[in-house]
Amino acid sequence: MNEKRRIRILIVDDHAVVRSGLRTILETEPDIEIVGEAGDGHAALELAQELLPDVVLMDINMGDWDGVTATRRVRNYVPSARVIVLTNYDEDDLVFSSIRAGASGYLLKEVTATQLTNSIRTVADGFSLIYPSVARRVLDEFGQLRANTTSDTDVYSDLTPREREVLRLVASGRANKEIGAQLGISERTVKTHISNIFSKLELTDRTQAALFVHNRGLLEKDSAR
Repeated sequence: MNEKRRIRILIVDDHAVVRSGLRTILETEPDIEIVGEAGDGHAALELAQELLPDVVLMDINMGDWDGVTATRRVRNYVPSARVIVLTNYDEDDLVFSSIRAGASGYLLKEVTATQLTNSIRTVADGFSLIYPSVARRVLDEFGQLRANTTSDTDVYSDLTPREREVLRLVASGRANKEIGAQLGISERTVKTHISNIFSKLELTDRTQAALFVHNRGLLEKDSAR
């Protein structure tokens, strides 16, 4: 029997004690493997390119490359790696900058060990996750952005009807397999549609896709038809 593939983790934090603590927590999980540690953004990018982790745990406040910059560069150079920002800071500008940079999760370091490991599994499965107190402010931001966005004139009109269906399902948190089953298409076709959508809308991951859809109220418009 083949052993189930473990989630490969890269820990990025400028404090060795924090990295050690995270390693101690995560090494007890049979489905998680620590493949490397980095103390700054430069090392994070180098190791991400070398090790190809599934998930990067990224601190925010680090040297000349902060976590936002490091997240953006990791996502640009290693798009298969998903990033969870793990920080003590919950200021709005850091939250929104991290999401725009391509982070799939934003957690505060006060999370429990169980919350952290469950979050890693959620993000590794292709979903997004934001710490509850932060999520409320993100939703408020959705409302403000939606009021200032004219969906009829944006790049959404460049998508085909099928791509719009796929985009809305991605934003609803559906996995590729679920999308394929609902639309009656193969998982490979779903991946092709998603690649085309991201290219047309200049998005980097499913988190940004969800933001795009919710900012424009596209889910509500679809359900009202």
